[in-house]
Amino acid sequence: MSTTNQSGEAGQVHQRSDHPIYAELQQTPEFAELRRKFRAFVFPATVAFMTWYLLYVVMSNWATDFMSTTVVGNINIALVFGVLQFVSTFLIAWLYGRYMNDRVDPIARDLNARYDERLRSEVPR
Repeated sequence: MSTTNQSGEAGQVHQRSDHPIYAELQQTPEFAELRRKFRAFVFPATVAFMTWYLLYVVMSNWATDFMSTTVVGNINIALVFGVLQFVSTFLIAWLYGRYMNDRVDPIARDLNARYDERLRSEVPR
């Protein structure tokens, strides 16, 4: 894919996923570790959240007596479950951010630096 820069010269747009350096980095143990750590959080968190959400839906449809139980004043269990859906969503997002910053981003930054280094060494001077 070619483009023209501001001075009107033709240049190449670099597509990372199509470049051989990317394919080489994808075969490294660090990339496998990156994927493993990402999946170690995302898959269990997704299953846990979906289970929690479906419990709310099922209970709202088929356990109406339980869900309509008053907790305090006009607040019933269904309302508490609904609010906890928001709380759990924000909690998972916060945990995801911490996990990625601590365990995944350092590996990704290292791979990106290696990619950029290899790319710079390929550019003719």
